[in-house]
Amino acid sequence: MQRRPLGKTGQELSIIAFGGIVVTDATAAEAADRVGAAYDAGVNYFDVAPSYGNAETMLGPALAPYRDGVFLACKTGKRDKEGAARELRESLTRLKTDRFDLYQLHALSKPEDLERAFGPGGAMEALLEAREAGLVRWLGFSAHSAEVAVDALGRFPFDSVLFPFNYVTWNVADFGPQVLEKAKQVGAGRLALKAMARGPIPDGQPKPYEKCWYTPLIDPSEAELGLRWTLSQDVTAAVPPGEWPLFQIALGAAQRFTPLSEAEIAEMARRARGEEPLFRLAA
Repeated sequence: MQRRPLGKTGQELSIIAFGGIVVTDATAAEAADRVGAAYDAGVNYFDVAPSYGNAETMLGPALAPYRDGVFLACKTGKRDKEGAARELRESLTRLKTDRFDLYQLHALSKPEDLERAFGPGGAMEALLEAREAGLVRWLGFSAHSAEVAVDALGRFPFDSVLFPFNYVTWNVADFGPQVLEKAKQVGAGRLALKAMARGPIPDGQPKPYEKCWYTPLIDPSEAELGLRWTLSQDVTAAVPPGEWPLFQIALGAAQRFTPLSEAEIAEMARRARGEEPLFRLAA
């Protein structure tokens, strides 16, 4: 599987990540098999968060045999220093590791999230202290707001940003280009969410997959096109959906990845028309 450099870190990551939610509610044997299959296929980038159910508890033992050969990213949803420091320690324990390669502020969605995290007694103080203590190597964030993401990238020299770079949101809502450009400008690594998403679940319809709060691209050929579209952007890697069957589609697509042709790019823009994007710019 191809690997790409992550910003200025000097690290090279597989072009897809193993999202910890893939092992949420799995058995220990299933978790071990899934992690082993991903690692054997060339995946060296694993990402998890305490908000993913019991993902950390299941991922820790399954990842233990490979820990020194992978890049492990985790997150905190807390905005205060004390809460973030506590969540970090708890995640280290559950994941049976003594450090994270990347630790991220999770799901920055509103300006208030950023103000609180960067304010006195905010979560950034905990992240900086953890880096100083050797508990984390690099710092990043995830966001679902383009405006907040651009603001965060201008406030602090983050090592990475995890953001929805998706063919529908990009083509229909112009959501994503500004974040990619700002991240490139400041030298932050670009990590992608929602490459295999179509859009919101229509009102009144059930979730097609329990671990997807959106409508994913289910057809393998269409899902592969969505993933290829994202990986054809100037990003390091994409985090596929947390459902094991969809992750398997992504795994195969990543192993045979080639950038989209100009004709395929035009076709994806055509397919995006008429779709409802998951995210839009603030009004």
